[in-house]
Amino acid sequence: MVDYAENQFISIKSWAEEDRPREKLMLKGRHALSDAELLAILLATGTKSESAVSLAQKMLSQVNNDLNELGKRSIKELQKLKGIGSAKAITIAAAMELGRRRQLTDVKIRPQVTCSKDAYHAIGPHLADLNYEEFWILMLNRTNRIIGKAQISIGGVAGTVVDPKMVFRKALEELACSIILCHNHPSGNPKPSQADLELTQKLKQAGLAIEIPIFDHLIITEKSYFSFADDGIL
Repeated sequence: MVDYAENQFISIKSWAEEDRPREKLMLKGRHALSDAELLAILLATGTKSESAVSLAQKMLSQVNNDLNELGKRSIKELQKLKGIGSAKAITIAAAMELGRRRQLTDVKIRPQVTCSKDAYHAIGPHLADLNYEEFWILMLNRTNRIIGKAQISIGGVAGTVVDPKMVFRKALEELACSIILCHNHPSGNPKPSQADLELTQKLKQAGLAIEIPIFDHLIITEKSYFSFADDGIL
């Protein structure tokens, strides 16, 4: 008797790209995948007669589609399913344990920027002691909480070249709602140069065009800082 399901097996590599678990995650995000598809990514491969997704579905059916129950299974118990060797079982056990630990970890509260001093405390340690210039950005969400910091360029004692495309590329990657520009003056003089003023206005206009406003531009020195917003020149 021919096993119809086995006879009709089609490798995941033959699926449409948007249906393959890995590609689907890249295109649509992890939330678009089913439990079986996520588990299939961990399994990496199926068997000669079934895909990784089919194997994942069988594994989930053994625990009534209960991920909590799956997380309780030992490596030996996982290996009872045909097609699950020690490597696959260990990978699944490790993933389940990471998920458990995540639930036990307190969510870290991102620092909020309410004034220039808040921004200075966030970026100062990166720039204050350098003897050459670096340009960074702080990326903020809608509530002005810092969601990321990014180094844009490194220069010499007298300055650094800043490409606006790189500034906003980083901001777009992090889905920032606004940014704060930051760079240091190794000379110890916090006052902006003409080049600083021109760059700030250029970036300000670019930010307005793509709806990522610039809230401030800080110039950091070893002992102090200058805020464009506080000085009313932004």
